Amino acid sequence: MSLPESTPTAPLGARKIMVVDDSPTERHFLVDLLSRKGYSVVTAENGAEAIARIRHERPVLVVMDVVMPGANGFQVTRALGRDPETQSIPIILCTSKSADTDRIWGMRQGARGYVIKPVDVEELLAKIADLVH
Repeated sequence: MSLPESTPTAPLGARKIMVVDDSPTERHFLVDLLSRKGYSVVTAENGAEAIARIRHERPVLVVMDVVMPGANGFQVTRALGRDPETQSIPIILCTSKSADTDRIWGMRQGARGYVIKPVDVEELLAKIADLVH
């Protein structure tokens, strides 16, 4: 997926983050936010696409929705954590699922962060900064 023309481009050599969300609105919001903070951003619309693109793109971090068609974010997080090629890539789950049991389950699947939508921008950016050194 190419970025809309109105989205500022990240500087050459910026750290790459992948945004995985089936909502075009959420993807655009996160791409715009992260690009403005100097990250290079790539996207995927579902779990299967995310796994393939993460293996190819090698982002330094993934921000992933949970509720998506096909493989959900919990399943993708677990699969990436079990794959030696991708297990070191930190994942922040970014979801509307706000129950404590969902947060606990996401962290047990291997997520390194859990952010509730609507996104608290400062919270998300702080979690990213903690995980991307």
